[in-house]
Amino acid sequence: MKKHYDWLWFDADGTLFNFNRAEELALKQVFQLINVPFQDEYASLYKEINQQLWHALEKQEITPAVLQVRRFELLLQALHVEYSASQLSDEFLRQLAACGDLLEGAFELLKALSGSSQIAIVTNGLQAIQRGRLAHSEIRDFVAELIISEEVGAAKPKTEFFEAASARTGNPPKSAVLIIGDSLSADIQGGANYGIETCWY
Repeated sequence: MKKHYDWLWFDADGTLFNFNRAEELALKQVFQLINVPFQDEYASLYKEINQQLWHALEKQEITPAVLQVRRFELLLQALHVEYSASQLSDEFLRQLAACGDLLEGAFELLKALSGSSQIAIVTNGLQAIQRGRLAHSEIRDFVAELIISEEVGAAKPKTEFFEAASARTGNPPKSAVLIIGDSLSADIQGGANYGIETCWY
């Protein structure tokens, strides 16, 4: 028998939103600001720096505010370019927030599922990006709740994040919740540790 879930908790980046495309477009704008021709190797360098900092954020070793600026401080150092990391961060966030491109099939999936289950987005993303991007996205009418780690003070896979998400979605029974995400550590392990069913996408 097919199981029904009252709540479907979707991760945002890499699950619903085409973050790779948004990130590339935003990075190109950043490189224009510092008058450095955009190259794939520079984008790879940024992604490596960014990934290391996101891992630190998940472990609560740094705050979102530190991550936002530090990644550009390290990038500028590596490129031997003098520029305001804070200014680059602001421009990068503006560009990301304006890009609500979805992964193929995401709109159709949420449209179909929203008729029988309530949908929440649960994300470790940054507030400035996630709220702006959802507002620009065609899926906004399907999403009942947007839970952002920066706002709740804890990131996936921490239990505190999942407790906050549960409270925001009316404290449903854990058996009535499914989390769908692309991160084995943040989404799948986090959901399993909290006691809800998981779907790796």
